[in-house]
Amino acid sequence: MTFSILTFDKKTGTFAAAAATGSLCVGGWVLRGDIESGLVASQGTAPSTFWRDDVLRAMHQGQSAQEAVEAVTKSDPGRGHRQLIALDRQARSHGFTGADSVAYANHITEPGIAIAGNMLERPEVLEAMLSAAPADDQPPDDRMLRVLTAAKQAGGDSRGLSSAALLILAPDRPPLDLRIDYSEDPISELKDLRHKARQSPYFDWLAEVPVHLDKTRAPK
Repeated sequence: MTFSILTFDKKTGTFAAAAATGSLCVGGWVLRGDIESGLVASQGTAPSTFWRDDVLRAMHQGQSAQEAVEAVTKSDPGRGHRQLIALDRQARSHGFTGADSVAYANHITEPGIAIAGNMLERPEVLEAMLSAAPADDQPPDDRMLRVLTAAKQAGGDSRGLSSAALLILAPDRPPLDLRIDYSEDPISELKDLRHKARQSPYFDWLAEVPVHLDKTRAPK
Protein backbone atom coordinates (compact mmCIF):
# COMPACT_ATOMS: atom_id res chain seq x y z
CA MET A 1 0.00 0.00 0.00
CA THR A 2 2.77 2.43 0.92
CA PHE A 3 6.52 2.92 0.90
CA SER A 4 8.34 5.49 3.02
CA ILE A 5 11.80 6.63 4.06
CA LEU A 6 13.15 8.60 7.04
CA THR A 7 16.72 9.95 7.19
CA PHE A 8 18.89 12.09 9.48
CA ASP A 9 22.15 13.83 8.53
CA LYS A 10 24.22 14.34 11.69
CA LYS A 11 26.55 16.74 9.90
CA THR A 12 23.80 19.25 9.08
CA GLY A 13 21.18 18.26 11.65
CA THR A 14 18.64 17.81 8.85
CA PHE A 15 15.78 15.31 8.92
CA ALA A 16 14.33 14.27 5.56
CA ALA A 17 11.39 12.00 4.80
CA ALA A 18 9.26 10.96 1.86
CA ALA A 19 6.41 8.57 1.13
CA ALA A 20 4.14 7.43 -1.68
CA THR A 21 1.10 5.19 -1.88
CA GLY A 22 -1.60 3.82 -4.13
CA SER A 23 -4.23 5.50 -1.96
CA LEU A 24 -5.03 9.14 -1.13
CA CYS A 25 -3.31 11.67 1.13
CA VAL A 26 -0.13 9.80 2.09
CA GLY A 27 1.41 12.92 3.63
CA GLY A 28 -1.49 13.50 5.98
CA TRP A 29 -1.75 9.86 7.02
CA VAL A 30 1.84 8.64 7.19
CA LEU A 31 4.53 11.24 7.84
CA ARG A 32 5.10 13.32 10.96
CA GLY A 33 8.22 15.05 12.21
CA ASP A 34 9.59 17.56 14.68
CA ILE A 35 13.17 18.80 14.55
CA GLU A 36 13.44 18.48 18.35
CA SER A 37 12.07 14.92 18.31
CA GLY A 38 12.66 13.07 15.04
CA LEU A 39 10.58 11.47 12.31
CA VAL A 40 7.83 8.85 12.20
CA ALA A 41 6.03 7.02 9.40
CA SER A 42 2.90 5.08 10.38
CA GLN A 43 1.26 3.03 7.64
CA GLY A 44 -0.33 -0.33 6.84
CA THR A 45 -3.76 -1.81 6.13
CA ALA A 46 -5.15 0.01 9.19
CA PRO A 47 -2.54 2.67 10.01
CA SER A 48 -2.62 4.21 13.48
CA THR A 49 -2.30 7.97 13.72
CA PHE A 50 -2.03 7.39 17.48
CA TRP A 51 1.12 5.31 17.01
CA ARG A 52 2.58 8.09 14.92
CA ASP A 53 1.84 10.86 17.38
CA ASP A 54 2.64 8.84 20.52
CA VAL A 55 6.06 7.83 19.20
CA LEU A 56 6.93 11.38 18.21
CA ARG A 57 5.88 12.61 21.66
CA ALA A 58 7.90 9.89 23.40
CA MET A 59 11.05 10.71 21.43
CA HIS A 60 10.64 14.39 22.32
CA GLN A 61 10.61 13.32 25.97
CA GLY A 62 13.91 11.47 25.50
CA GLN A 63 12.98 7.91 24.60
CA SER A 64 14.94 6.23 21.83
CA ALA A 65 13.23 5.25 18.60
CA GLN A 66 13.36 1.61 19.70
CA GLU A 67 11.86 2.29 23.12
CA ALA A 68 9.06 4.39 21.64
CA VAL A 69 8.19 1.95 18.86
CA GLU A 70 8.20 -1.09 21.14
CA ALA A 71 6.00 0.67 23.70
CA VAL A 72 3.22 1.57 21.26
CA THR A 73 3.24 -1.63 19.24
CA LYS A 74 3.25 -4.21 22.02
CA SER A 75 0.06 -2.90 23.65
CA ASP A 76 -2.09 -2.71 20.50
CA PRO A 77 -4.10 -5.87 19.65
CA GLY A 78 -4.51 -4.60 16.08
CA ARG A 79 -0.76 -4.33 15.51
CA GLY A 80 -0.76 -7.16 12.96
CA HIS A 81 -2.34 -4.83 10.42
CA ARG A 82 0.00 -1.92 11.01
CA GLN A 83 3.54 -0.83 10.14
CA LEU A 84 5.76 1.79 11.77
CA ILE A 85 9.25 3.24 11.44
CA ALA A 86 10.86 5.93 13.59
CA LEU A 87 14.12 7.88 13.66
CA ASP A 88 15.22 9.88 16.70
CA ARG A 89 17.49 12.90 17.06
CA GLN A 90 20.48 10.68 17.92
CA ALA A 91 20.05 8.97 14.51
CA ARG A 92 18.75 5.76 16.11
CA SER A 93 16.07 4.00 14.09
CA HIS A 94 13.61 1.22 14.71
CA GLY A 95 10.69 -0.37 12.92
CA PHE A 96 7.75 -2.74 13.16
CA THR A 97 5.91 -4.65 10.46
CA GLY A 98 2.75 -6.44 11.58
CA ALA A 99 2.39 -10.14 10.87
CA ASP A 100 -0.82 -9.55 8.89
CA SER A 101 0.65 -6.88 6.61
CA VAL A 102 -0.18 -7.36 2.93
CA ALA A 103 2.79 -8.84 1.08
CA TYR A 104 5.31 -7.88 0.17
CA ALA A 105 5.88 -6.01 3.42
CA ASN A 106 9.02 -5.34 5.44
CA HIS A 107 11.25 -2.62 6.84
CA ILE A 108 14.96 -1.77 6.95
CA THR A 109 16.53 0.19 9.81
CA GLU A 110 20.12 1.38 10.09
CA PRO A 111 21.77 4.32 11.87
CA GLY A 112 20.36 7.48 10.34
CA ILE A 113 17.83 5.77 8.09
CA ALA A 114 14.57 3.81 8.21
CA ILE A 115 12.65 2.43 5.23
CA ALA A 116 9.34 0.56 5.15
CA GLY A 117 6.85 -0.73 2.63
CA ASN A 118 3.77 -2.90 2.32
CA MET A 119 1.73 -4.21 -0.61
CA LEU A 120 4.91 -3.80 -2.65
CA GLU A 121 5.32 -5.32 -6.09
CA ARG A 122 8.52 -7.10 -5.00
CA PRO A 123 11.16 -7.14 -2.19
CA GLU A 124 13.64 -5.26 -4.37
CA VAL A 125 11.66 -2.04 -3.87
CA LEU A 126 13.11 -1.54 -0.38
CA GLU A 127 16.65 -2.36 -1.53
CA ALA A 128 16.32 0.13 -4.37
CA MET A 129 15.31 2.81 -1.88
CA LEU A 130 18.25 2.02 0.36
CA SER A 131 20.68 2.17 -2.56
CA ALA A 132 19.34 5.57 -3.65
CA ALA A 133 19.38 7.10 -0.17
CA PRO A 134 23.04 7.83 0.79
CA ALA A 135 23.83 11.49 1.37
CA ASP A 136 25.74 13.27 -1.38
CA ASP A 137 26.13 16.82 -2.68
CA GLN A 138 22.46 17.04 -3.61
CA PRO A 139 19.98 18.86 -1.34
CA PRO A 140 17.98 16.52 0.92
CA ASP A 141 14.75 17.12 -0.99
CA ASP A 142 16.45 16.01 -4.22
CA ARG A 143 17.66 12.86 -2.47
CA MET A 144 14.19 12.01 -1.19
CA LEU A 145 12.68 12.46 -4.64
CA ARG A 146 15.44 10.24 -6.02
CA VAL A 147 14.48 7.55 -3.50
CA LEU A 148 10.79 7.71 -4.44
CA THR A 149 11.70 7.47 -8.11
CA ALA A 150 13.94 4.45 -7.45
CA ALA A 151 11.12 2.74 -5.56
CA LYS A 152 8.67 3.35 -8.41
CA GLN A 153 11.13 2.05 -10.99
CA ALA A 154 11.71 -1.09 -8.90
CA GLY A 155 7.99 -1.86 -8.88
CA GLY A 156 6.61 0.36 -6.13
CA ASP A 157 3.08 -0.14 -4.81
CA SER A 158 1.49 -3.09 -6.57
CA ARG A 159 -1.62 -0.96 -7.30
CA GLY A 160 0.30 1.96 -8.78
CA LEU A 161 0.62 5.35 -7.10
CA SER A 162 -1.95 8.03 -6.26
CA SER A 163 -0.25 10.33 -3.72
CA ALA A 164 3.22 11.34 -2.56
CA ALA A 165 4.75 13.55 0.12
CA LEU A 166 8.04 15.16 1.12
CA LEU A 167 9.09 16.52 4.52
CA ILE A 168 12.39 18.31 5.25
CA LEU A 169 13.29 19.69 8.69
CA ALA A 170 16.53 21.68 8.90
CA PRO A 171 17.91 23.88 11.71
CA ASP A 172 18.52 26.87 9.45
CA ARG A 173 15.50 26.67 7.14
CA PRO A 174 11.72 26.60 7.54
CA PRO A 175 10.08 23.18 7.20
CA LEU A 176 9.45 21.97 3.67
CA ASP A 177 6.20 19.99 3.86
CA LEU A 178 4.88 19.22 0.37
CA ARG A 179 2.00 16.90 -0.47
CA ILE A 180 0.29 15.64 -3.60
CA ASP A 181 -2.92 14.17 -2.23
CA TYR A 182 -4.20 12.69 -5.50
CA SER A 183 -2.66 12.37 -8.94
CA GLU A 184 -2.14 9.83 -11.68
CA ASP A 185 1.58 10.70 -11.47
CA PRO A 186 2.17 11.98 -7.91
CA ILE A 187 5.96 11.78 -7.88
CA SER A 188 6.26 13.94 -11.00
CA GLU A 189 3.80 16.44 -9.55
CA LEU A 190 5.72 16.45 -6.26
CA LYS A 191 8.88 17.30 -8.20
CA ASP A 192 7.04 20.15 -9.92
CA LEU A 193 5.73 21.47 -6.61
CA ARG A 194 9.20 21.32 -5.08
CA HIS A 195 10.51 23.29 -8.07
CA LYS A 196 7.88 25.97 -7.50
CA ALA A 197 8.86 26.13 -3.82
CA ARG A 198 12.36 27.13 -4.91
CA GLN A 199 11.11 30.07 -6.97
CA SER A 200 10.30 33.69 -6.12
CA PRO A 201 8.31 35.06 -4.43
CA TYR A 202 7.72 32.03 -2.19
CA PHE A 203 11.40 31.17 -1.78
CA ASP A 204 12.31 34.78 -0.93
CA TRP A 205 9.63 34.92 1.73
CA LEU A 206 11.14 31.91 3.52
CA ALA A 207 14.09 34.09 4.58
CA GLU A 208 11.74 36.11 6.79
CA VAL A 209 10.09 33.40 8.89
CA PRO A 210 11.37 31.78 12.12
CA VAL A 211 13.70 28.77 11.97
CA HIS A 212 15.07 26.45 14.65
CA LEU A 213 18.30 28.46 14.96
CA ASP A 214 16.42 31.76 15.13
CA LYS A 215 12.91 31.34 16.48
CA THR A 216 12.22 35.08 16.51
CA ARG A 217 13.34 35.84 12.94
CA ALA A 218 11.18 38.40 11.13
CA PRO A 219 11.49 40.94 8.30
CA LYS A 220 14.13 43.58 8.97
